[in-house]
Amino acid sequence: MSLKHAVLAALLEGEASGYDLAKIFDVSVANFWAATPQQLYRELDRLAEAGLVTARVVEQERRPNKRMFSLTESGRRDLAAYTSTPPRPSAVRDELMVQVQACDEGDTAAVRAFVARRMETARAKLARYDRLRERMLAGRDEETYLDEAERVGPYLTLMRGRFFEEENLRWGARALAVLDRRAGAAESGAAKAAEAVARETGRTTAEAARGA
Repeated sequence: MSLKHAVLAALLEGEASGYDLAKIFDVSVANFWAATPQQLYRELDRLAEAGLVTARVVEQERRPNKRMFSLTESGRRDLAAYTSTPPRPSAVRDELMVQVQACDEGDTAAVRAFVARRMETARAKLARYDRLRERMLAGRDEETYLDEAERVGPYLTLMRGRFFEEENLRWGARALAVLDRRAGAAESGAAKAAEAVARETGRTTAEAARGA
């Protein structure tokens, strides 16, 4: 998938400035396609040159003029054709997973902290998604919304983002429990070893643990 189609799909929501589009990406599109504001502005220029979007200038007092972008019929046809193209397999690259895989040979405590940080990020994203969900439902239950809404695509992608972050939390909780249990077992084993040395040498447990 290219940024081109992500932008065209976002403009299905209606006319938007580059700034508006950046906010849309940050709130609702980022869970499946990330882009910086600079990338969005460049892509909008390319789409306008290709005739897939049209731009009109809105004059503003005391502020710079802004351009408002909207889909053209050509842009809609391009996007419709794109939906029938088989998607490429997703490529997953997650640095945290590499660190988790290697944690037995490295700093397990640091990796544990990174997992906990991932969970905090997931909670923050879920809170943002839940606020967006409430705005979309506007007091309706989910099934009523899905029956009545003009478009369901944005809600379905939002559901995917929520499920992904919920799974991050489930995995994170399990990973922390395992790491904590193993750390506790290691500490217990070290304490028992120190006690055994103390009994054999007549030293205190603390001295044995220090190797005194």
